[in-house]
Formats: sequence, C-alpha cells, structure tokens
Amino acid sequence: MKNLKQLVAALVAGLLFGLGLVISGMAFPEKVLGFLTLDRSWDPSLMFVMGGALAVTLPGFAWLRRHERPLLSGSFTQPARWPLDRPLMLGAVLFGIGWGLVGYCPGPALVSAGLGIVSALLFVPAMLLGAWVAKRAQG
Repeated sequence: MKNLKQLVAALVAGLLFGLGLVISGMAFPEKVLGFLTLDRSWDPSLMFVMGGALAVTLPGFAWLRRHERPLLSGSFTQPARWPLDRPLMLGAVLFGIGWGLVGYCPGPALVSAGLGIVSALLFVPAMLLGAWVAKRAQG
C-alpha cells in the first residue's frame, strides 16, 4: 500500500488537474472540437492552455534533472522512448481519431463524467470497454 503522503499528493494533483480542465474548458467537448475544427468557427483559446502547460512542465523537467529521486518515491520511472512500434503508432492514430470525432480524451472524459455530463457518462464506459478489449487482443 502506498504511504499516506503519496496518496494525498496524488489526490491533490488529480484535483488540480481536474480543476484546470474545467477552468480551461477542456472538460467540455464543444470547446475541444472548436479548437480542432479549422474553419471560420475555429477557437484558438486552447493554444493558451497548451502554452500554460508547457510553462509549468518545462521547469518541472529541469527540476527533475537536478535530483536523484522524487520527493515521495525511491526512484524515478521513465517510459522507454524507443522503439516507436506499430501498437504505439496505431494507438496514437486511434486516439487522435477518437479525440477529433467526440472531443474527449481520458482525463477530461473522467472529469466531465464526474460533473454529470451525459455524453461523458456514455463515453467513459465505452472507453473502458475499448481499453479492456485492446488489452485482451494483445494477449
């Protein structure tokens, strides 16, 4: 079992992330689709959200490079960067298609479902079923 500090840190991080998604509008698919639609109705405001995310993330990565281990764990874990294999590329393409069609990705969908938005309440079970099927298909 994780220690209490780790659980509290995860809860606070999740709440801040969810609050950020609501404030930025990313928890609402019409806002995301407005950004992904490149016509006269295009809404460029999510570029500022992405810029804000980079402004927070880049100093965070600089901090990581100066430390041997995280504050609440014994070591850092980093995903493998290579190879960019077929399952990864196929997953990225399917993710992009799904995001472009409905305006949800997993984090915002969970936040929206928590807000009681009907489309998210339908999307989240379908997303979980898709993840289960994908895992079963891999063996």
